[in-house]
Amino acid sequence: MEKTVISHLYRNEDTGQWTIQTNAEHSRGVAELTAGFCRKLGMADYGHWCGMLHDLGKERQSFQNYIRRVSGYDCSCPATEEHSHAYVGALAAMKQIGPDGILAAAAIAGHHRGLYDQAELIETLKNRKIPPEINLSAYPADGLKLPQIQQPSDVHMLGRMLFSALVDADYLDTERFMKPYEYAGRGSAETVETLLDRLESHLTGIKISASDSHVNHIRNSVQQYCREHSKARCGIYSLTVPTGGGKTLSSVLWALRHCVANRMDGVIIAIPYTSIIEQTARILRGIFGDRNVLENHSGVVMESDDDIRQKLAAENWDRPIVVTTNVQLFESLYHNRSSKCRKLHNVANRVIILDEVQTLPPSLLQPLTNSLECLQRVFNCSLLLTTASQPVLRGTIKGCGMQHFDGFPDVHEIIPAREQLHRKLKRVNIEFNTHRYSYEELADELQQHSKVLCIVNTRKAAAELFARLGNDCNPLHLSRMMCSAHIRKKLAKATSMLHDPDCKRLTLISTQLIEAGVDIDFPVVYRQEAGLDSILQAAGRCNREGRLAEPGKVSVFTLSDSSAMPRGLLTAANNARLNMRHCDDLTSPEAMTEYFTQFYARCGDFDKHDIAAELWLNGEINYETAAKKFKYIEDNAIAVIVNYEKSSELVEQLRKGAASRNLFRELAQYSVNLSRRDFTELLKQGAIEEVCDGMFRLWPEHFYREETGVTINNHWTEETFII
Repeated sequence: MEKTVISHLYRNEDTGQWTIQTNAEHSRGVAELTAGFCRKLGMADYGHWCGMLHDLGKERQSFQNYIRRVSGYDCSCPATEEHSHAYVGALAAMKQIGPDGILAAAAIAGHHRGLYDQAELIETLKNRKIPPEINLSAYPADGLKLPQIQQPSDVHMLGRMLFSALVDADYLDTERFMKPYEYAGRGSAETVETLLDRLESHLTGIKISASDSHVNHIRNSVQQYCREHSKARCGIYSLTVPTGGGKTLSSVLWALRHCVANRMDGVIIAIPYTSIIEQTARILRGIFGDRNVLENHSGVVMESDDDIRQKLAAENWDRPIVVTTNVQLFESLYHNRSSKCRKLHNVANRVIILDEVQTLPPSLLQPLTNSLECLQRVFNCSLLLTTASQPVLRGTIKGCGMQHFDGFPDVHEIIPAREQLHRKLKRVNIEFNTHRYSYEELADELQQHSKVLCIVNTRKAAAELFARLGNDCNPLHLSRMMCSAHIRKKLAKATSMLHDPDCKRLTLISTQLIEAGVDIDFPVVYRQEAGLDSILQAAGRCNREGRLAEPGKVSVFTLSDSSAMPRGLLTAANNARLNMRHCDDLTSPEAMTEYFTQFYARCGDFDKHDIAAELWLNGEINYETAAKKFKYIEDNAIAVIVNYEKSSELVEQLRKGAASRNLFRELAQYSVNLSRRDFTELLKQGAIEEVCDGMFRLWPEHFYREETGVTINNHWTEETFII
């Protein structure tokens, strides 16, 4: 009798009976799933073939001895040192197809450990042989073809998509056998057609009457343009709407209608800031329901059964609407690990909304635009670039010296230029104050206003200014020296005070964390000098709903403290604004084009880490090296848990060995990212203790204050995105 070739097995704890999934069963299941995922990638047959080959090495006698012995199924099997299996299918792919099989070999060889650098993969396979028990003739490769490649940079993305489809299929088929109760919880979302109907019903329910603000009428007009232009073919589009113009729901409306018109699978909304993600996801869940919206970022804590279903969806983005961070999206596009790449095939055939697109880091613009343009052209995606401050991303963009980057070939704006939304949504007057303020002078002037927001560039400036305010102006402070849970609480307090008719005074001092996407409305805003995009974002926190009888006041000021304007991108952005040619209206699209042209001219390398050289310029695809080099955020900070609300309770759970992904995510809400200099200073003061390997806590409690967060001798620059 032929011996059963085992792929997976488990033992019933009650009966002691073994249940076996044979390798043939598993291979067929993976092949069918991979083929289904790859159909929209234009390589269903190729995907099926890779699925059949991926675990071919499990037919090795050494592997069968290994799995029987370690599982306890048959302890009489001899122990074996070498039982690897992924290389066999990879070697088979190369032998069956030749050099053109390198992408299949890479996907198969890496389906557990991650994608290799090409030279390392070839070296790994070079001295290997197909085991004699493997019959290659059962896996013919006749007629297998990959989609036609148009550009060298397409090849690595094609390989990633194949890898993603194979990895997800492998996980899912294994889960279907080993954890059928979890597998049954997948795939419960509704169609994009149903979601579109739900959104249209929601928007219809928002009545626009003559008594409504002028802003609401404009939001309605923006939505109508999105309806009218949604049936266009897949491509790259922009939605340029001034702050407060309702671009969140308008962009989703366009995206869902575009999905229906082009038979696409759903929408991915990528956002640079967690504060906007949480706000956006909350709005969308209220319209579409929890099962249709996935909120995927490092701060999501999952506890209930519904959260478990969300956790499963987060593994492969199997939801029609995904709200995530730029970090999650782009690091997945350039990662090599299976857990990170597993979701990529579910990015294909979708609308990708890039919110606040002006925040894309200049040092990565070339690899970012390359990957996005490839997704659109090869994998049937559409891009929607949304912002109030549209950057210049079309054509060849000149940087400093000989540097340049090749942007998108074309970008189609949804809102006609004749609409002049920047004028219709003008709710503030921006004035530039030439006086150089000391902290004392600025604090005195701020306290002349009843309710005022002041935004500065550094944590140090925020702390210095806040310390000079009197209690009678109801001062509040926001900066990244406070943990996320603390910031959310302070923002909620500020919003409540603004809406309280009995509250007559409020002075909020904040770093730029409040600028993008935070729904807050002050009559007066002060903004320290910065780039034009930052100034306009700050202006969006002033008279946001247009309810003031006169335009709100936005005052741009300079601090006499030279350390308040740090070097780097903030200085480059400010200099770009100062060197713009004269513009009558700084809120106009023409002004933004001039500003970003000036800004990029001051930027250095648009591919700082030579990602292109690793993936397409040198004729080899070095997935692993590129993944190590690609950092969406240059973050040299050290996360420290602070003493706030229930953080001590969570730390005790960690000490007792209750470490879990959920616990780490909860602790992240009570952590502050400190510069190495601040961390070292606190270490010298004996205020840092290591809770467990690589996790630090700020203690004793007086180093964290309710008013300002972490207290140290020096406060260093904040110039960061939020993961």
